[in-house]
Amino acid sequence: MSETPVAKLARLPPEDEARAGFYALLGRLYADPPDAGLLAAIAKAPSLGPVVSAAEGDGVAAALNAAWDGLRVASASADVDAVREEFLALFVGVGRSEVSLYASHYLGPQSGRPLAEVRAALSELGLARRPGSSEYEDHLAVLFETMRMLVGGDGERPPVEIAQQRTFFDRHLASWVSDCCTAIVESPVAIYYRRVAQFSSCFVALERESLAMD
Repeated sequence: MSETPVAKLARLPPEDEARAGFYALLGRLYADPPDAGLLAAIAKAPSLGPVVSAAEGDGVAAALNAAWDGLRVASASADVDAVREEFLALFVGVGRSEVSLYASHYLGPQSGRPLAEVRAALSELGLARRPGSSEYEDHLAVLFETMRMLVGGDGERPPVEIAQQRTFFDRHLASWVSDCCTAIVESPVAIYYRRVAQFSSCFVALERESLAMD
């Protein structure tokens, strides 16, 4: 996959630029704890009102705005070392993490083999895990980053059609991300990442609605 979580978005429609940017941000936040620069960038980012104006008045869009504002405020006051310790306790742990970020943890036997299915889908799309990556392909960060590439393209690779975006989202994200976010929110370890999870849940809910209408 791409060497960077930031897509080349110059020729994208504004709504797809925003979508790709959110996928890039979430992929980054679930891959590694944020550094001071990223926390500052989130804190200084504007409200999402204009970004989701097409869904003005919609409850899901309103929830997304509120969750984003909560993440901005949390980022402004966050201590980078404390957030790093929280990330490690939540998602790495010693022996076993507090919360799993893998689809296979949430999907039962009736769902088939999530990891194998993600690998097959990535192969069909001409994508592969980055060399040296320690995460399996059904990790939440990898899946968000994949959606970022599908929406925004990357270098010589153009964005894919909305139908392909919808298919990947429905098969590999929609069925389990809510459960994962709930697990994070309910964990006593989560402080900063409670806000990340709330924003993630709202963003995925809005994506589900938007993709269903296209």
